[in-house]
Amino acid sequence: MAEADPGIFATLARIQEVAIDTPAALDAQLRAAKGPFIVRGLVADWPLVQAGRRSARDARDYILRRRRDRPFTVSVGEPGSDGRLFYDAAMGMNFRTTRAKLPDIFAKIDALGDDALPVYLASIDLHEFFDGLHEANHVDLGDRVTLNSIWMGTRTRIAAHNDIPDNLACVAVGRRRFTLFPHEQFRNLYLGPVDNTPAGRAVSMVDFHSPDLVAHPRFADALAHAQVAELDAGDALYIPAMWWHHVEGIDPFNVLVNYWWRETPRWLGQPQDALNHAILAIRDLPDDAKARWRDLFDYYVFEGGNQVTAHIPEEGRSILAPLNPETAGRIRAFLLRQLSQ
Repeated sequence: MAEADPGIFATLARIQEVAIDTPAALDAQLRAAKGPFIVRGLVADWPLVQAGRRSARDARDYILRRRRDRPFTVSVGEPGSDGRLFYDAAMGMNFRTTRAKLPDIFAKIDALGDDALPVYLASIDLHEFFDGLHEANHVDLGDRVTLNSIWMGTRTRIAAHNDIPDNLACVAVGRRRFTLFPHEQFRNLYLGPVDNTPAGRAVSMVDFHSPDLVAHPRFADALAHAQVAELDAGDALYIPAMWWHHVEGIDPFNVLVNYWWRETPRWLGQPQDALNHAILAIRDLPDDAKARWRDLFDYYVFEGGNQVTAHIPEEGRSILAPLNPETAGRIRAFLLRQLSQ
């Protein structure tokens, strides 16, 4: 994969770097953060990081000794794609997804050498697919309930996308470049479909290695708000919820371990589901009907407060009262019944 044009990245603002020396300091920094930050060397003492510093093959051997004997999902891109896992010309995918045992996948990576063919294992659950890998290589995040994943592959480029949870991304092997944008920059990133996506989230249609500012003129405004960093093995990056991030694996073999968590209760619904349902139920209504529904959404969802409930006896407010697991479950059951009709 060719190196990105340094002219695109060299002029971007750099992501803030902070010094962290204890789990308590990391916890405080995460709770106070208003934007992304980098901790250099946060996981430098991981055995996986140490193995990768010896060689990529040592890193793969270290991982293989801890894998479970089960198929892994792997994406394999096309030759000549410059490592970009993206759409093809017909808005299908320019990669194929298959399942194979990890030794066979790593043997393919060994055979490729420095070939530019993208091979990518994305968001592999550390607890389901490995024994002891998490225990020997993890960050103490206190009482946060985290989803712990490992990402492995050759040189790859992952289009700018966002995630609902907060994210601590730890580079374990190789180098990665992250380009981040605040959540409100979505209008300037030229997002693709919300359903037909490479990995479940809408992605920017802009090729960051060769941006077409004629087709995507607002991308210049996005770059004015972008922050960029290149992370070495052992470094960690905090990506706040809903921040857009473009991710590049720069070396022939790269490994990332990440932790996702939500500050909201797990029994709350997923906002993306509500967006999809709104597209189904509201988007194509006449303009005057959409305006009326916008007012109702503002009233019940985005404004809320005493104006909605003050005139209703407290014991009769039902789902208009602050939600709890019971009332959230009632809403979910009601929606399932309605959607199944």
